[in-house]
Amino acid sequence: MIIDKSFITEVLRTALAVTFVIISIFLVMRVMGFLSQAAEGIIPVGGVLSLVVLKMVSYLDVMLPLMFYIALIMVLNRWYSDQEMAVLASAGLGLFHFLKPLGVLIIMLGGLVAFFSFYLTPLSLAQGYKLEQEFRQSSEVSGVVTGRFVEAKDGNGVYFIEDYNRKTGNYENVFAYRASFEREGVVVAKTAYRTEDEKTQDQFLVLINGSRYEGVPGSPDYRVVDFEKYALRIEPKNQTKLYLPVRSRPNSELMDADDPKLRSEWYWRVAKIFTLPVLAIFALALSHVDSRRGKSTGLILAFLVYLTYTNLLGYTVALVKKGEATTGLPIWSVHAAYFLLACYCLYRRNYNLPLIPQIRFRPRQAKVA
Repeated sequence: MIIDKSFITEVLRTALAVTFVIISIFLVMRVMGFLSQAAEGIIPVGGVLSLVVLKMVSYLDVMLPLMFYIALIMVLNRWYSDQEMAVLASAGLGLFHFLKPLGVLIIMLGGLVAFFSFYLTPLSLAQGYKLEQEFRQSSEVSGVVTGRFVEAKDGNGVYFIEDYNRKTGNYENVFAYRASFEREGVVVAKTAYRTEDEKTQDQFLVLINGSRYEGVPGSPDYRVVDFEKYALRIEPKNQTKLYLPVRSRPNSELMDADDPKLRSEWYWRVAKIFTLPVLAIFALALSHVDSRRGKSTGLILAFLVYLTYTNLLGYTVALVKKGEATTGLPIWSVHAAYFLLACYCLYRRNYNLPLIPQIRFRPRQAKVA
């Protein structure tokens, strides 16, 4: 029907708009965090974009159900406000009619959430952790930010690079102080570049057309040496064993695992898919707009439902993770309870009944003597 196509199109369009807003907020927050690490020399500036994209992808399986829920509520609220739902009801199309287009949307988004939850999220997390580990274990100069002094990780030196020429790949106006020189001193150069020895894999900072100041100024052994080329060995950071967290493990390690942490992660990946039908029915039931009460009542109730639902899911997953629950029964119990509650709310809303039945007490009749 035309109504079904219009409903699906509008929900998808609204979901894209909500996704854009939420991702924009996420990007700003994550970029600021990674830039602060880059400013401290922990990661190179060139790696910030890659880390942000990988982090964003790893959270999409959690954000997509929320975006879908918000989009449904926004569309249905608008249809109620514009009296479109009243017109459809007068034509004999109640809330139950929207279960069919909702089913189409759930199948579409369910496949997308499953793809992210089972494949892209673990992959992006694993790649992100590996990339961060490589950055942290890379040579200390790779994380230097231009235009400011950065202390070496071992505390025995200070670097300053005025600018970086992306075309030539050279550093410009370089200052380096290292206490590990043959004699304590300072090296300055107009340009410098990084290179790696093919045999030993050692990395060097090669300075061009500079000067080396050795010793203490005013002492007999103080000297200044001008050079055309000077290679300064870059001390690598201590190599640490790469540990991939549970969230980045492949599905094959989780399905038949005896470890409760691995088993809880598998249950959580599956549980995220089943949140879609539950939230969709709640959105259909709680989006009703009463002109006397306004929109806020339904929106507050929908928000509380989402908070309690997701928090209970997180709590039951934590029970499995701690070993207090040996199966996924608590998780599926939460899904079942909220699904039945959503169906109950939809049933009462479809027949214009209050969500909470009103209990009326009959006054006692006085006995006639």
